[in-house]
Amino acid sequence: MDKYQNILTKYWGYTKFRPLQHDIIRSVGEGNDTLALMPTGGGKSITFQVPALAKEGICIVVTPLIALMKDQVENLVERGIKAVAIYSGLTKHEIDIALENCVHDPNLKFLYCSPERLGTELFRTRVRQMNVNLLAIDESHCISQWGYDFRPSYIKITEVRELIPDVPVLAVTATATLDVVDDIQDRLGFKEKNVFRKSFERKNIVYLLREVEDKKKYLLKIIDSISGTGIVYVRNRKGTKEIAILLREYGISADYYHAGLSNAMRGQKQSDWKKGKTRIVVSTNAFGMGIDKANVRFVVHMDLPDTLEAYFQEAGRGGRDEKQAFAVLLYHASDKRKLERRIESSFPPVEDIKRVYEALGNYFQLPVGAGKNVSFDFNMVQFVKNYKFNVMVVFNSLKLLQQSGYLQFSEEVDNPSKVMFAIGRDYLYKYQVRNANEDKFIKLLLRSYSGMFTEYRPISEDAPAKKANTTRQIIYNFLVKLSRDKIINYIPQKNVPQIYYLEDRLESKTIIFTGDKYLNRKERYADRINSVIEYATHQKCRSQQLLAYFGETNASRCGVCDVCTKRNELGLSKYEFDLVLDEIKKVIQKNPIELEKLVDKVKQPDEKVLKVVQWLLDNEKIARNEKMQLVWG
Repeated sequence: MDKYQNILTKYWGYTKFRPLQHDIIRSVGEGNDTLALMPTGGGKSITFQVPALAKEGICIVVTPLIALMKDQVENLVERGIKAVAIYSGLTKHEIDIALENCVHDPNLKFLYCSPERLGTELFRTRVRQMNVNLLAIDESHCISQWGYDFRPSYIKITEVRELIPDVPVLAVTATATLDVVDDIQDRLGFKEKNVFRKSFERKNIVYLLREVEDKKKYLLKIIDSISGTGIVYVRNRKGTKEIAILLREYGISADYYHAGLSNAMRGQKQSDWKKGKTRIVVSTNAFGMGIDKANVRFVVHMDLPDTLEAYFQEAGRGGRDEKQAFAVLLYHASDKRKLERRIESSFPPVEDIKRVYEALGNYFQLPVGAGKNVSFDFNMVQFVKNYKFNVMVVFNSLKLLQQSGYLQFSEEVDNPSKVMFAIGRDYLYKYQVRNANEDKFIKLLLRSYSGMFTEYRPISEDAPAKKANTTRQIIYNFLVKLSRDKIINYIPQKNVPQIYYLEDRLESKTIIFTGDKYLNRKERYADRINSVIEYATHQKCRSQQLLAYFGETNASRCGVCDVCTKRNELGLSKYEFDLVLDEIKKVIQKNPIELEKLVDKVKQPDEKVLKVVQWLLDNEKIARNEKMQLVWG
């Protein structure tokens, strides 16, 4: 086995790599800038974690997903690999300590950071001092203005590259169109084009679209007809609970999940589902990041998604064990109008966006010219109430301000309580001798947690309370007392959204939304909405449509989706169907024609021609004009 295989086996227990993983790792190991396109569940994290472990030094991983970042750090630590993360919501001292350890601790192998942190002087100073062996860019489509989730803070990556010019870059993504693939490499300054592309085709997933009147009733039918565990995606938080309750009323083990739940509650719900205690999770799009459950047999979308990128990722959480799974999109004619209305609601008038920006500064009592690289706790409910805004206007304004590089908005950052000793062991001993009551608690703390003299350690006030047979409040009081005595730095748990200013607060009149920042972005969003509507309304192989969207234009029909199944019922092979279709198309596209004349002109058996014509009429590929002639489209 080579060194990469040894690392894979030692830390992950796998005997071999998945297809393409080894090729990507070798490319990175040879020092090449590399772009890896791999579908959801393809094992992207392995492609930067393994080569980073094979070299001395630390790997910097940039990702916008705080939940995923924290999940990966926890997984690495569980495997005995030292890793740390910095993101919005941490104090300046926490970040300073973490970066300092990245410079001086040779055993620290991974630094995960959110993109907005890259532009800070603190980060730039420290990264020059680090022994960086790899720069990994997760969700790399975020650097492209053509991408569906563009984030200006990702552009800071190019500045970081200038500080570590000899360090190779690995960019990974599960969703990138052809334009985005080229744009990623250009913006990251690849020395030469170098793309590893695993086909996005998932042969074991059956894509189905069902046009139904009663979606809830049809959902029950799906769950009854497909055995195994599943995910049901809905658009809003209220809907998750409503549908979970409905399923329980029918005796189905179900739970709901969304970003507004506490970290402990989300963790418990995830755990119950992964262990099989819960069969169905009903969730917003908050569920799935970092969740790798192999035996998901179906993924149902109750609503049309905003983008095919999002749909492909979410549907791809089924069938990771390579066995058959179903991705079902429930559709009603009214969904098309709802999705089209979202184009306008997602882009509030520019004046409304400026009003939200101005109110934010006042809410935080932040003067003009201040605030850059500062993070604030943000209570959306209180803000909307104070300034009498519509909540969706605020939410979408924040997204646009983020996309334009003024601030970063994190919906919920669930940070556990953290403790770090502010003094050395010698002074701590003297303090313990003088303070008998605190001495017992300090010993309990030291027995319960390690590493608190060199870094902030996450703690649970409940754990030491249980050990000492006391209450959480008493433990909290001790922590506060030690903090006041400057023995520890104590940061209590919080779970609130964060606003992080990427630039100093400006006067609202100087906030600029150019054509590129507003109108062009609105047009691109409309294009993505239209792609979703096209997917839902066109009678073409579902798998082919998805693959074509990502640039795989020569894919074969899957043969198992709802569209292909209808074709299969004609009793014609794909070859026969396509042969007849090509001839019909050539004739009809020239001039309108009567059915009888068409049958005479097409040099195929009449029965086959009539079957294909009927299918084309049923699926609105051809129509009859006022003279009852057949016309294309």
